[in-house]
Amino acid sequence: MNEKNTVLLEETFKEYYFNKFDLIHVPPRATEREFGYQKINSGMIRHLSVKNDKDLHLLLMREIPSDVYCSNAYYNFPALPMSEKDWKGADLIFDIDAKDLNLSCRPEHTITKCASCQNLTEQQSPCVQCGSTKFDTVSVGCKNCISESKKEVEKLTEILTSDLGIKKEEIQVYFSGNEGFHMRVINNDYESLSSHERADLADYIMFNGATPESFGIKKQTNSKSSLPTLDEKGWRGRMARSLFTSKSKTSKITKEIISGGYSGFQLRLEEIRKTLGVRIDPKVTMDIHRIFRLEGSINSKSGLSKIQCTNLDSFDPFSEACLLGNDEVQITANCPIQIKLKNKKFGPYKNETVSIPKYAAVYLICKGLGSAV
Repeated sequence: MNEKNTVLLEETFKEYYFNKFDLIHVPPRATEREFGYQKINSGMIRHLSVKNDKDLHLLLMREIPSDVYCSNAYYNFPALPMSEKDWKGADLIFDIDAKDLNLSCRPEHTITKCASCQNLTEQQSPCVQCGSTKFDTVSVGCKNCISESKKEVEKLTEILTSDLGIKKEEIQVYFSGNEGFHMRVINNDYESLSSHERADLADYIMFNGATPESFGIKKQTNSKSSLPTLDEKGWRGRMARSLFTSKSKTSKITKEIISGGYSGFQLRLEEIRKTLGVRIDPKVTMDIHRIFRLEGSINSKSGLSKIQCTNLDSFDPFSEACLLGNDEVQITANCPIQIKLKNKKFGPYKNETVSIPKYAAVYLICKGLGSAV
């Protein structure tokens, strides 16, 4: 990132952390957690110990990080190297990101850039300006992406409460600060799960590994099928409700399924899995040493904040998580897609100098679609 962009972002982030520190707190059992941060144009600094809010505030004002993280794990010695930390357990965490949902709207708000000269292009090979064949993609905010991500949050919440016995008040939901949601489970029964056990749990949540036999369909043609019923719990019940939708249709659809045989049901199962399974990032859930973005901190991929969602249905991240200043700044913007922040529309811009509120300027700079003048 060039020097002018770095200066503007650091000044803005410092102002945010000074004025908005009431949003940023150490999580419970802070002295047992590992902290880390990144600065603009530098690598990750981790294996830090932060005791309380005062320590955290001092760190933020001294370092002016672009991103701040805290472990989901608990350690006896969080500031020591990983092999010496003495792991005690970890919160159960989940990451739902719109980029993993394969939504039809993605091409409409995804921009391709040459990695060498930053020229915007519709084709990825080669760049018409410099001939490079290396490209990056940038996605700007979309209401549909957020709406579909919310549906995954709701599906996951239902599985956690219905199948795993986790109480709703033990589930914390956060907007990630970019294009998705983070979820954290505070429940002692799951703290001690190993990485392998968390991977198995992720597979269960994603509806991976299900076979026709799980739902009463057997390969032997003379075997009696025992399809799930609408009132069953867990995945059998979800599968039945997806297959039959109502009791009146059960008999007809059951005959169709049986006549279609094992292979026919297998194809149907594959299609249903795409909608029933929760699309989480399994690597996040199984990582028992991960450092997770800190609540209240800025996400440098967007300039938006990671904040808790108390009312998921009405939550609008492009307004509620857009917390930077309103004062006008000048940038050169090159964004072919209109964006909307704080209920105001910006762009599209074609490599032009504009004067816009700081929150919008930072968003474009963080996305690589603008540059400070």
